[in-house]
Amino acid sequence: MAAFSPAPCSALVFSSHVGGNDKCFAQLMALHVPDGATVADVTHGRGNFWKRVPHGKYDVKATDIADGVDCRELPYGNATIDAVVLDPPYVAGFFRPHKVGEAYQDFTHRYSAGFAEDGPRYHDGVLALYRDAANEAWRVLKPNGKLVLKCQDEVHAGRQYLTHIEIVNDLAPQYHAKDLFVVVRKGGNFATRGRAKSARQHHARKNHSYFLVFEKRAMNTPNAEAIRPATETTTNEIK
Repeated sequence: MAAFSPAPCSALVFSSHVGGNDKCFAQLMALHVPDGATVADVTHGRGNFWKRVPHGKYDVKATDIADGVDCRELPYGNATIDAVVLDPPYVAGFFRPHKVGEAYQDFTHRYSAGFAEDGPRYHDGVLALYRDAANEAWRVLKPNGKLVLKCQDEVHAGRQYLTHIEIVNDLAPQYHAKDLFVVVRKGGNFATRGRAKSARQHHARKNHSYFLVFEKRAMNTPNAEAIRPATETTTNEIK
């Protein structure tokens, strides 16, 4: 793989984007992941993130839970992947208990199937999925590999959750938070969506989300041993 150099000053990449995810994603990948890298998109879905990324720029391994590949149990060897892309469901409604209505049943069945009946639900379920998927990403990533993660803050049961901050703090022993991008949705009736027009508003409506870029830490980083993935047994295995 050719040596990777950052974008020249004439092609500056900015942290805030208005519009869809695809433009921001293409720019952050160009900034942080070198051409020819092996990239595992573990929640690929319809591939919407990749619309503006030139075909062949990366060796993309596209998987999704719908194809039978769980982002918490990837079919790759230790330290074999240059970058992992993770975009799981990130609102608490996807992790409600069973039989909560047709709007959530499919996501609940697919993404919470790995949790015990008395396991994490609602917002705790969101964080648990990110944590478990990030642990698995750490296993398959090469040293200094990148984890590109999509998330959004949320209000659940009247409480504000700054999810992007919680994730950064949760992953700190394993990953260095290298960059952050804000995507602001353009258009859409966000003022009344999901609520009666007469309902009293207590929190600002969320019309933005985040791409977080993490870099895999070496396991001799302070505090890293405390959450070392069970699949890793010695520091020498990842050097």
